Amino acid sequence: MSKVVIIDDEPLARSLVAEYLQQHSSIEIAAECNDGFQGVKAIMQHKPDLIFLDIQMPKINGFEMLELLDSTPSVIFTTAFDEYAIKAFEANAIDYLLKPFSKERFDLAIQKWNEKKNTSSEKNIQSLLENTTKQPDEKNRIVVKNGSDIRIVPMADVMYIEAYDDYVKIFTKDTYFLKKKTMNYYEQVLDSSQFFRTHRSFIINLQELTKIEPLEKNYTAISR
Repeated sequence: MSKVVIIDDEPLARSLVAEYLQQHSSIEIAAECNDGFQGVKAIMQHKPDLIFLDIQMPKINGFEMLELLDSTPSVIFTTAFDEYAIKAFEANAIDYLLKPFSKERFDLAIQKWNEKKNTSSEKNIQSLLENTTKQPDEKNRIVVKNGSDIRIVPMADVMYIEAYDDYVKIFTKDTYFLKKKTMNYYEQVLDSSQFFRTHRSFIINLQELTKIEPLEKNYTAISR
């Protein structure tokens, strides 16, 4: 028996997925969630094989939710995104259901998942998160997980970002958070008028810059 979690802020959309799943006796619905916060907790608790995930949700969107997961189950997106975003999903071998979707299209998505469910989706998900066009909110904030807590950090509170193996450290005045992202990702996503990459391992908030000092043939940036 395969376990599924449905994550969508629209009750009718969740009900439709649950109704369609009744015809698939080998699949059990472990939880239904109406936002990404609930989704993260349900995935940690139930460890589903598959999730149905909306993208545009309150609090945090579907992409931000995926970034918080330590391990990623297979994902079928249920989305009202336009065709250009959907092309990005196709390129990364992620299936999607464009709302409103039919029972036939739903069954096809399940069939695709059955054909792929023995292969890891981790690489495809990471590629999707790195390359898909970001939502406006994602350029103004970073969503991080601190133990079991989820925190939304405004970009204005970020002092600098430091490379750390396969992660980055995001520093605020009080603490830092680990995020499984690349420096190149943040260099592309962050507002270039506010953040600047001073080194392959550092991106600084220009509002925190107090002076620049010569250091041999190079320069060093000093933040407050």
